[in-house]
Amino acid sequence: MSEQVILAFSSCPDEATARRIATALVTEGLVACANRLNPIQSTYVWDGRLQEETEVLLIMKTIAATLPALTARLKQLHPYELPELVAIPVTGGNEPYLDWVRGCAINKDKDRHQ
Repeated sequence: MSEQVILAFSSCPDEATARRIATALVTEGLVACANRLNPIQSTYVWDGRLQEETEVLLIMKTIAATLPALTARLKQLHPYELPELVAIPVTGGNEPYLDWVRGCAINKDKDRHQ
């Protein structure tokens, strides 16, 4: 399989939101797996003010071909006005695991088109 595996990151305001989003994205086949790291401390500027927030970070494993659909669905599910979504390519790893990630996304993509 040659599909590019990616890691996608998104911060959420709390555990319940992160769990709800992760469950939806996995169930819908947009990601093979979503890890929730809780808590993380985020520092950023929003509306001209320095913000300090405790959040939950989602680390999602998927393939590049699903990124447009993942982006659209995350925007629907996420409560933030501007949800974070950053994707980076996976350049190596345990190939049987990466094949599993590829297979999850590819099989679900086929299911959606039948």
